[in-house]
Amino acid sequence: MTEQYKGRVGQVKEVTSLANPIVKDIKALMNKKAREETGSFIAEGLKLIIDALELGWTIRTLIYSKAAKGKPLVEKVAAKTVASGGLVLEVSEKVMASIVRRDNPQMVAGVFEQRWRPLADVKPQKGETYVALDRVRDPGNLGTIIRTADAVGASGVILVGDCTDPFAVETVRATMGSVFAMPVSRATVDEFIAWRKGAGVNVVATHLAGSVDYRTVDYAQKPVVVLMGNEQSGLPEELATKADTRVRIPQEGRADSLNLAIATAVMLYEARRHLLKLDRG
Repeated sequence: MTEQYKGRVGQVKEVTSLANPIVKDIKALMNKKAREETGSFIAEGLKLIIDALELGWTIRTLIYSKAAKGKPLVEKVAAKTVASGGLVLEVSEKVMASIVRRDNPQMVAGVFEQRWRPLADVKPQKGETYVALDRVRDPGNLGTIIRTADAVGASGVILVGDCTDPFAVETVRATMGSVFAMPVSRATVDEFIAWRKGAGVNVVATHLAGSVDYRTVDYAQKPVVVLMGNEQSGLPEELATKADTRVRIPQEGRADSLNLAIATAVMLYEARRHLLKLDRG
């Protein structure tokens, strides 16, 4: 981030020029390199921003279009941003559209600090479910999976290997705000395998060579990690062989595979169904 950006905290600033250096810094967050260097990302929509603040996330910059000025909730969020030392930008519609790269953008957006949960801090307890994703590449798939994990009451998402960025704007959009509620960890393949050895978990992987119907697995004896492979190539053998059970999702029509996000949802809901039955005695 530029020195102009760093120095303007706890302020409200009106911006109408696309050449403004603060705007350029925010727009740069569309690129993974800038997100990694700054530890920041962009989220769109007033509801998402309110949810994030309620969950304790740190907002660095609030951006709202002139059309949103004076709206009570926007003013409330702006006051919270300034009080926490953040920057508030009131921008033109043209500037807002350029920041989020959309013709009809939300009237409010925010720049937040990224939050990663170290894998070493993930200590699964009985009754918990996690999803581990190997090299997921599509932002829409990852965002939908994070949203689904949140919906089913999972305890976290673990990204294994070279995955798409959960803080890319496309992924954040697809999570519909669940990125703020669902802890996300990341690991290399070796780190995940080492963690799995000491975590006391039941790793259930979908695999083309799976011989077990996913509905017949006992998900209730240990914390469950649902392990899903890459959209194109599935799980590599080095991960598949480390699973406690390799399963298949039966398909009776002409389709020979399911979309990754849908397959993950099927697995998560089945695992959670077993655990909920256990909770109910």
